Amino acid sequence: MAYRVVQWATGNVGRHTLAGIDARPDLQLVGVFVSNPDKVGHDAGELAGLERKLGVAATGDADELLALRPDCIVHTAMADDRLGEALADLERFLAAGINVVSSGPVFLQYPEPDDPMAAPLVAAAKGAGVSLFVNGVDPGFANDALPLVLSGVSERIEEVRCAEVLNYNTYNQPMVLFDIMGFGRDLHDVPLLLSPGVLTMAWGSVVRQIAAGLGVTLTGVTEWYEREAAPEDFEIDAGTIEAGTAAALHFEVRGMVGDRPLVVLEHVTRLRDDLGAGWPQPAGHGCYRVQITGEPNYTLDLQLMGTDGDHNTAGLKATAMRLVNAVPDVVDAAPGLVTALDLPLITGRGLVAT
Repeated sequence: MAYRVVQWATGNVGRHTLAGIDARPDLQLVGVFVSNPDKVGHDAGELAGLERKLGVAATGDADELLALRPDCIVHTAMADDRLGEALADLERFLAAGINVVSSGPVFLQYPEPDDPMAAPLVAAAKGAGVSLFVNGVDPGFANDALPLVLSGVSERIEEVRCAEVLNYNTYNQPMVLFDIMGFGRDLHDVPLLLSPGVLTMAWGSVVRQIAAGLGVTLTGVTEWYEREAAPEDFEIDAGTIEAGTAAALHFEVRGMVGDRPLVVLEHVTRLRDDLGAGWPQPAGHGCYRVQITGEPNYTLDLQLMGTDGDHNTAGLKATAMRLVNAVPDVVDAAPGLVTALDLPLITGRGLVAT
């Protein structure tokens, strides 16, 4: 019997989760939530960019969808700029007895044991006997499963470094790029992402989870960043980047043991390939990179490319499919908040083209 699934939101990630749900024979799409009134009534196949209808019309009525009592909600609504609302939505789903896989808020990938924002969700999930899994590609697969699997062929580990090295020029999400990440703004302005503590809130879960997977307790988490300005005006899909404004960002979230970093989460984000010339360069058009320093030394590059020729499409698809492919295991998991350390290996079982 197929797991009955509701897709919650149909934006940059949600349109790909819709296609992914349709691709799995063990999942049945029974409902779609949209916040944009213009999308209400549209068929899920249309919203997913497919060339056929899926026979499920989108609705803006949350109560209607919860009344369906699906086995799982695939939640991909934006959480970065509406943290409180996103947490309230997740708690409501869980309290209603519905399992959830979600792309955010990202700190829930591996929250602190006593995190006050996670506690109500854990209580709701356990009380209703359901599970919550928050993941994606970064934070997610590229910095949980990938580095931990690679660590399994090490003799000695001195540092684990997980990096995203990407050009975001085709990532058409102005709010994220301009308001949260601070691109196109004066270098003296401190955007939300670079406000003290925000990098740790977002990616501290990554370094803590890798450390836990290695059986190590961190003594602290630190942040570092640098930026580079645009040499002249240029255009990206999300808008105009003016000369002298932020056009490249390099940051690290460092999980420390004493005075040395053991686990490092690194991002190199450019809006043009020639920016940040002295920073790490990607493999191919863009990559997620795992480097383990020790005996031996390893470098593993996961290159991205969508069938449309865009690496950013591949990143969105990877985020979507990490969630969709986890649905069966999350539904069957013990109640509460589950992490990549709790679930069995998530594979593409059932997806092989025949």
